[in-house]
Amino acid sequence: MDVRELVGQARQGRPRAVARLISLVENAVENAENAAKAANAARPAGSAGSAGGDPAAPAAASRALREAMAALATGAARAHPARVIGLTGSPGVGKSTSTGMLIRAFRKRGSTVGVLAVDPSSPFTGGALLGDRVRMQDHATDPGVFIRSMSSRGHLGGLAWATPQALRVLEAAGCDVILVETVGVGQAEVEIARLADTTVVILAPGMGDGVQAAKAGILEVADVLVVNKADRDGVQATVRELRNMTGLVETPWRPPIVTTVASKGEGADDLMAELDKHQAYLEESGEARRRRLARARDEIEAIALAQLRSRFAVLHGDRLDALAERLLGAQTDPYAAADDLIAALR
Repeated sequence: MDVRELVGQARQGRPRAVARLISLVENAVENAENAAKAANAARPAGSAGSAGGDPAAPAAASRALREAMAALATGAARAHPARVIGLTGSPGVGKSTSTGMLIRAFRKRGSTVGVLAVDPSSPFTGGALLGDRVRMQDHATDPGVFIRSMSSRGHLGGLAWATPQALRVLEAAGCDVILVETVGVGQAEVEIARLADTTVVILAPGMGDGVQAAKAGILEVADVLVVNKADRDGVQATVRELRNMTGLVETPWRPPIVTTVASKGEGADDLMAELDKHQAYLEESGEARRRRLARARDEIEAIALAQLRSRFAVLHGDRLDALAERLLGAQTDPYAAADDLIAALR
């Protein structure tokens, strides 16, 4: 099927077309990001060469991605852009269950919902279980819900390389709300805050999450804090600890703390109310536009840097090796070597 025809069907909300378009995006972005690595791995030091396999395949995938993004961008502006809500937190706090609870709440309002659930990939095989989708099977037959599991494919930050482009696909498909569930975050994986309009950080009592949140800087990116599994012991202590920490934050928006039992749907109304309050704050303060502009800048920058890395690998592999030899031989310094390499791109 022609790429533009595929985009046209995706705009009509056809699930098969949306799925195929996201697959195209995933595969093309992965090829673009890995092309430089593959070229360097296959080329012996100091010699020219290229990665094995069909060299035309990454180029064809890149052309298809460019064509898809161009078609999606044409006339894509909406009077009311999709709300992008990120859900993040440590493994085991109930992110997928909370996502399912939010799907039900938004569907009751009549909103169409897109879900991007990112699962970690194996560092050995590159495979992923994609188990988040298994936990959301209650919504599998709902035509107003599109759920896509994505492998992180080794990308750090809690997201996948293709997540920004996948967001564009879901927005073009007419989703009113897009929920992005990250992999279980660590102390540096807060990339979701740069992608979402509202970032929901989910914690659970008895897991030391309060201290971990402070260490990870998660409190700095949280727009709404959720203490899930509130039917367990220690929930009040966790809430009190978080309240003490958020009391130290001096920002126009102070993250509210909501307690939920997502497996039973308890606290859904409270969480929706806080999400609505934050959305209203974003629109009234102008922060919504600022965040969307920042998201667009980040997307452009990431694509530009990926293309530069590819050009380094394809055009200047030998030059880079020669400069590395000179650096080891104390004949240059790293900054001068970098200037030399950049000058060759002009």
